[in-house]
Amino acid sequence: MKNKFLTAVFVLISITASAQYKYRDSNRIGIIFGLNQINLNTDDFTVNPELGWNVGLSVRGNFYNDFDMVYTMQFSENKFTVPTTNFFSKKEGVEYKLPSAQISLMLSYKIVENHLSVEFGPLVQVNGKFVIDSTEEDNKISGTTLLAKDIVDISKFNFYPAIGITAGVKHVRANIQYQYGVTNLLGNLNGQEGISTNFKSYPGIISGNIIVYL
Repeated sequence: MKNKFLTAVFVLISITASAQYKYRDSNRIGIIFGLNQINLNTDDFTVNPELGWNVGLSVRGNFYNDFDMVYTMQFSENKFTVPTTNFFSKKEGVEYKLPSAQISLMLSYKIVENHLSVEFGPLVQVNGKFVIDSTEEDNKISGTTLLAKDIVDISKFNFYPAIGITAGVKHVRANIQYQYGVTNLLGNLNGQEGISTNFKSYPGIISGNIIVYL
């Protein structure tokens, strides 16, 4: 996944750099880095959100009157913990990591030119499997008959409507965004051998990023 993401980033830079050369006033490349927090919104087990991270690229260009169009390609790692018990009946939280790549196309309404805008639009996320420590794979998830390793093979594609606000100066801005998943993140688990639970999870992700425009 990382190789595909880096290749896509390289292509995006090449295309946008060419566009900037001809239209310096309308298209700008932004480098993204920041933090995120995910909540799985599920009744199947307890989830405690943790801080993850984001890196990526954004292209902002004039669209129509007071609107910009914002294209973003982002690589993220979301984190959360699930209460479990180990072989010795000791309670401990297992940390799950979700590596993912996101592509979004956002319409941006400029409230104050180069300083304040509101963005909204669709986002597609490509997921890897949940990653956990190999020494915790056989921990039992509290309140269930499941082991920690039973819930790692999740759905690979998810769709999120997103809304956010961006504020700052021309070359450095802060962005806060909320994404809500409308596809079942845990749907791939349903029907697997040995699992009778009908899993449902519609995750919500809050991201806070800094965008540095070149």
